[in-house]
Amino acid sequence: MEALKSSFLNPIQLNPQPSNYPVQLNSSSIISCSVSLDPWSLSDGNNKPKPKSKNPKNPLSDDNARRIIKGKARYLSALRRNQGSKALTPKWIKRSPEQMIQYLEDDRNGHLYGRHVVAAIQRVRSLSGLPDGSYNMRQVMASFVTKLTFREMCTVLKEQRSWRQVRDFLGWMKLQLTYRPSVIVYTLVLRAYGQAGKIKLAEETFLEMLESGCEPDEVACGTMLCAYAKWGRHKAMLSFYSAVQERGILLSVAVYNFMLSSLQKKSFHQSVSQIWGQMISSGVSPNHFTYTVVINSLVKIGLTDEAFRSFKEMKAMGFVPEEATYSLLITVTSKKEKEKGIQDEALRLYQDMRQQKLVPSNFTCASLLSLYYRSGNYSKALSLFSEMERYKVVADEVIYGLLIRIYGKLGLYEDAMKTFEEIEKLGLLSEDKTYITMAQVHLNAGNCEKALDVMEQMRSKKVNFSRFANIVLLQCYIMKKDVEAAEVTLQSLSETGFPDCSSCNSMLTLYMKLGLTEKAKDFITQIRQRQVKFDKVLLKAVVKVYCKENMASDAEQMIQELTKNGLFEDDDDRFIQTISMAICGEFTRLEEADSDSLDPMVFELLLTLCETASKKEETLLKLLLKTGNGLLAASQLVNNLIREGLTWKAETVFELLLKLGCKPEISTCSSMIYLYGKQNQMERAKAVVAAEKRLYSCMIDVYAKSGKVDEAYLFYQEENKKGDDIGDVAISMLVNALASCGKHREAGNVINDCLFKKMELDTVAYNTFIKAMLDAGRLKFASSIYERMRANGVAPSIQTINTMITVHGRSRDLDKAIEMFNSAGREGVALDEKAYTNLICYYGKAGRTGEASILFKQMQKEGIKPGKVSYNIMMNVYGSGGGEFYNEAEELFREMQRDGWSPDSYTYLALVRAYAAAHKYMEAEEAIATFMDKQTSSSSCAPHYNILLSAYAKAGLVGEAERLFDQLLLVTGSQPDVGCYGTMFRLYLDYGYVEKGISLFETITATATGGVKQDRFIMSAAVHFYSSAGLVVKAQAVLSRINSLGIPFLNNLQIGSID
Repeated sequence: MEALKSSFLNPIQLNPQPSNYPVQLNSSSIISCSVSLDPWSLSDGNNKPKPKSKNPKNPLSDDNARRIIKGKARYLSALRRNQGSKALTPKWIKRSPEQMIQYLEDDRNGHLYGRHVVAAIQRVRSLSGLPDGSYNMRQVMASFVTKLTFREMCTVLKEQRSWRQVRDFLGWMKLQLTYRPSVIVYTLVLRAYGQAGKIKLAEETFLEMLESGCEPDEVACGTMLCAYAKWGRHKAMLSFYSAVQERGILLSVAVYNFMLSSLQKKSFHQSVSQIWGQMISSGVSPNHFTYTVVINSLVKIGLTDEAFRSFKEMKAMGFVPEEATYSLLITVTSKKEKEKGIQDEALRLYQDMRQQKLVPSNFTCASLLSLYYRSGNYSKALSLFSEMERYKVVADEVIYGLLIRIYGKLGLYEDAMKTFEEIEKLGLLSEDKTYITMAQVHLNAGNCEKALDVMEQMRSKKVNFSRFANIVLLQCYIMKKDVEAAEVTLQSLSETGFPDCSSCNSMLTLYMKLGLTEKAKDFITQIRQRQVKFDKVLLKAVVKVYCKENMASDAEQMIQELTKNGLFEDDDDRFIQTISMAICGEFTRLEEADSDSLDPMVFELLLTLCETASKKEETLLKLLLKTGNGLLAASQLVNNLIREGLTWKAETVFELLLKLGCKPEISTCSSMIYLYGKQNQMERAKAVVAAEKRLYSCMIDVYAKSGKVDEAYLFYQEENKKGDDIGDVAISMLVNALASCGKHREAGNVINDCLFKKMELDTVAYNTFIKAMLDAGRLKFASSIYERMRANGVAPSIQTINTMITVHGRSRDLDKAIEMFNSAGREGVALDEKAYTNLICYYGKAGRTGEASILFKQMQKEGIKPGKVSYNIMMNVYGSGGGEFYNEAEELFREMQRDGWSPDSYTYLALVRAYAAAHKYMEAEEAIATFMDKQTSSSSCAPHYNILLSAYAKAGLVGEAERLFDQLLLVTGSQPDVGCYGTMFRLYLDYGYVEKGISLFETITATATGGVKQDRFIMSAAVHFYSSAGLVVKAQAVLSRINSLGIPFLNNLQIGSID
């Protein structure tokens, strides 16, 4: 920038020198003077055609010229035909013979430049391979002197690729008679220097341009600014830009984009914001790229509102934002989850992005998942993950880590472990955060051993242990109550700084639980010596230790140290003042003090430390109630005491609250009801309910969990007689409890009472009613409940749809089941796998196998991945559909394995059924053999054999049936089941094999189990076999046994009914 010390950077305007060449040129005029066609070339078809002359020119006399023009026309005509209907059609002009001669001499033939211009360009370009200073440009260009016009020299200059040739050729140009100083020439030189990074030469050239009297235009200034921006000379660029602004030169949007992009890459976001404001003030219209860069910088400097305003302007102008822009705004929105409605704003941005058909990136999905996790909206988080799978967005380790956290919060520990194993199989497991997340999930589940296994796995993979990793490892040992390992980990943690307050509190709690009081005292001494900053929780734990050991003076001394040294994290010193007075026993001062100056946490702590009920305890509780939100604090104290197992203390505090005429929080009353229920003190629980009518559901739940469903029903009847409304939640719980215990009549009575009273019920209550009546087999009643639900305007859920499909399916009204399935779309209810599988099952039972197959494929197209149950049901539908669907069953069997599901007994049973129906007996036996190889126990294969035995029997293949039956006996090593024996008896009975039937029955009598011996069909067939063989005594003996067992005799069986 030192080379540019001229009046251009001075706000005083220079007097422009007179020039024959216009100074003020717009960008289009500059480009056209160096690139546009000469007057002798063909029209481009975009200029306005000249009006036809009244006296047309004479036709060309040169036949050769005419031949050339016509040949060129034919060529271009064919070219236009190949280009299609949108080809530009040039308008032809006629040349005189003299013009054609000049055209041919120039050897243009449609080229942009003449032959001599092309030769000059090539001549200068050939110098790029020579060393600098090894040639003389005057000698090189000697043959072109007086042959090139000023415009042609500009053309040669523009076509050079090396800055040295541009410099040398410019020196030669200045010696030519046709040369005149022009902003165009200097702009071309600036561009060459800027592309090569010769900023100093560019500045000298710009200064020379000013000294020659050429006033810079927007193109020259923009070229200079782009050179500065490209090579990171931002200070010089901003100074030069200020000078351009002062001179009123309007830059193009491309120059602004170049400047803004360069500044953003170096994180000069504040400068981007300033230039953006000046650009808008100048009236320059931004484009898509401008908005993208500016929004990014505005977000980086915290101007979120301005970024969203620019985003809305961008969309209003018709520009489609990039995925990165949406991602950035979603991320910055998700970090403000505490603001009201901010989650809806992030979701709206995501939906808008999906409407633009933009596929979200991993970063976008991670931001949304993080937002849903922090806000506790886990259902949306899981649905987003499913959507990622649908759109084939590959999840990275960060997203999998968030998914593990969500599964942990939901208590889905097996899913969390499967996800962790999947990350390891994919080779994505590299960050310590993922290991730590999985370990925390195990800790939350109370499984410290598995958490330690994960941390040990992390150590074995040589992943660096961070400070946070050591903190989690310490928590694992504390939960395991391994003091020695915990102390070693604590020492390792101390190498990076003394442990945090949470770790210190956990260690103190461990010491006190194990009765290691001396170690707890020593640890407190270490904390005080290391001057750790206390929080309220740690201070509370330390005071507990001191109070239990009657060390009030030490506690007071510690509090004074904290106050003096500023080692208490909370800026509010109410806690320190309150606990100081409480430890010293100054209760009179506490009673006289203003409630705003007292900290309720102190009284909670002291109430916890009271060993027995006393006057002091009542005084502390009164002081607690005196503070702001004292009743809420007292209620939470009761909840905490129950959670910590101090139930007697919780009962004492709760009874004191009632004695003082206080009404505890709903959650506290609910906890006490459950506590009394566990202690089987139902009367005390009912007394709490009597004081708080909104807790009927808790009382019902306590009865149900205690197994006292009859008492719950009596409680409902008592309250119902009183005219009390126990609420739809309690009603739902009662009906569910009654139905689960098989008391369907009582459940129906409760439902009828609710419907008769026209109670306002929610979707959950109606779902419970319908399910209870479905289980009771009262299908019409279940349908009427649904009709009542729809009449009252209650929206159904997916559970409602699934249950009603089952109701109509069991009623054998498939049309209504289909209508219920289709109604989900009209109600805006998203169908799940269970709904599809349910309807597929009833399609199969109705024999509509083809429609079931179509619905199964539709489910897959909707992005719902079938589970093992869905595959088995579809396999069973194919197997029951007859022999024509065995190919589909085979393909589905392979598809199931490709999706990672291992076929089980039900899968093979359906496959064997499909093969048997298609008379593919060999394939059926192979399927059974494959199933047998995968089973540890062979007892479960009898149903598979029975299907094939029945197929052989129906086909009359007696020998094959006997071979398979003998194979069953040999393979299983045990007796076949009743079904297999019954199939063989039916075969012998139908085909008249009396002796074989008798032999099989005597074998059964000698070896089979009691269940087979007492089968009605087998024993009746045996009587018919003996009678047919003339063995009347044996027939009578079997008949007597049938009568003694009370089994009805089948008298209508016929031997040899099939010829």
